[in-house]
Amino acid sequence: MGTGISRISLSVMALAAVVIIGAGVYLASQPQSTPVSVVAGGASFPYPIITKWISEYNKLYPHIQISYQSVGSGAGQNNLFSKTFDFAGSDAPLRDDQLEKYNVIHIPETMGGVVVSYNIPGIGSGLKLTPDVIAKIFQGNITVWNDPEISSLNPNLKLPDKGIVVVRRSDSSGTTYVFTSYLKDASPLWKLGAGTSVNWPVGLAAPQNSGVASVITQTPYSVGYLEFFYAHNNSIPYAAILNKEGQFVMPSLETISNAARAGASLLSKDVRASIVNLPGKDVYPISAFTYLLIYKDLSYMDSNKAKAVVNFIWWVIHDGQNYSEALLYPKLPTEVVKIGEDLLKQVTYQGKPIL
Repeated sequence: MGTGISRISLSVMALAAVVIIGAGVYLASQPQSTPVSVVAGGASFPYPIITKWISEYNKLYPHIQISYQSVGSGAGQNNLFSKTFDFAGSDAPLRDDQLEKYNVIHIPETMGGVVVSYNIPGIGSGLKLTPDVIAKIFQGNITVWNDPEISSLNPNLKLPDKGIVVVRRSDSSGTTYVFTSYLKDASPLWKLGAGTSVNWPVGLAAPQNSGVASVITQTPYSVGYLEFFYAHNNSIPYAAILNKEGQFVMPSLETISNAARAGASLLSKDVRASIVNLPGKDVYPISAFTYLLIYKDLSYMDSNKAKAVVNFIWWVIHDGQNYSEALLYPKLPTEVVKIGEDLLKQVTYQGKPIL
């Protein structure tokens, strides 16, 4: 009997040791009490939700101070490359040559829709647009609101005989990347290509989503492209867009989520995969994932900061998602959260995984 008790005791002790070791590994990955200052910035597309995440995270861990500058995806990437930013937000994924040079990973943080917003006095919601008509408007081929091509799509709207004022981004922008990528894919009439900036032949230029929203609000008969939150939050009307299934679809949490679910399998092959213009019922066609970019090896920064960066991003793709829908960003699909987890587990500090 004594031997039996001894064996049981040893088993219990061994199990307790495993639990303690496991807890130690878990706690090692959690934010420490040492004050840490993290500087980040980039895309304005996710700026409202990132601001919320930072605020809520700071309530949990007051010793971790995170700042995020809404300067556009291009500036975010450049400041990450120079290591001025500890992580960057970008709606535009890096090119293969940039990945090879900088060894940066993309963590999908959220997704959203780019909307075609307008300010037509006397007309609120209800405008319908096709990709070909959008292409012609933003290339300067359609110049008045009552052009037959627009009027034929909107027989119930009394469109004015007024010139169209195009509003577009002046900075290197992930929102521009998403919008032009959509037009490149959806309309054979689009000739400007896709990128964070293109050679616009027409239009008023403004920096960031907030700048475009402001110009549209102040400019009668204008039209521009915006992240969904900025249009909705500023009560700027936006158009229903013809999708690949032949449906005119309005942006919403549901229709953008439909695009995210339709594109989740693409991200499993390449996390940078585009989800614009995907087939499927009630899929909003100008939808996109947006990313947090960090170096795969964070040994160049202080170890406490490296842990803080990785832990914050881990929290973002898990608990942080609970704040998304209130700000009109759909929650990440489960499959995409798993992709983010696997990528974060690859981040190292002096040769060892941080998580």
